[in-house]
Amino acid sequence: MSDDNSPAFLRLFIAIAVPPDVQQEIGRIQGQLQRSVPPGAIRWTRPDQFHVTLKFLGDVPAAQVAALEKSVSGACAGFPTLHLSADGVGFFPIEQKPRVIWAGTGDQEGQLAELHRRIDQAVEPFAPEGKPQRFAGHITLGRFKPGHHAAIRPLLERATVHRTRHFGDWQAGEVEIVRSELTSTGAKHTPLAAYPFTE
Repeated sequence: MSDDNSPAFLRLFIAIAVPPDVQQEIGRIQGQLQRSVPPGAIRWTRPDQFHVTLKFLGDVPAAQVAALEKSVSGACAGFPTLHLSADGVGFFPIEQKPRVIWAGTGDQEGQLAELHRRIDQAVEPFAPEGKPQRFAGHITLGRFKPGHHAAIRPLLERATVHRTRHFGDWQAGEVEIVRSELTSTGAKHTPLAAYPFTE
């Protein structure tokens, strides 16, 4: 990071990648939902950027990235392979005044929540302090822009049809540290490194 052009901070989060077949199936439904809202009401996530966020870190000093990588690697070592499923469409925080539309993600063994707990603990020195939040596995499909709640009723009605839809299953054997760069067309996500569960 000694290059003069290197940023002093990197906007980072830790996530599990979503495989292309599941991305495609979710993206197909996302396209249907997109047609039910006015253009510009929601900032939609591109399907190739879908991921399951375990921890958002925000701006991390570039000088601390190596230490962060070591902590994440240690948290992942020896963790069992996850058998994940993507199911249903929902809204955060509430359907009546949504900020985020998502597809749910989880596993029957409860290991995804345990992985989140491990990662949360491992990256505590690098994460901004905030109120503890209950973890809910999800894939963000879009974020609502302010002032458009009156236009979303058709979207809510269409989303109800997909409340129990199954998008696919996959096995996850690693997590990624991902860099998020904010651009005029939305966030651009670039994986920096991947950390396998078994050594």
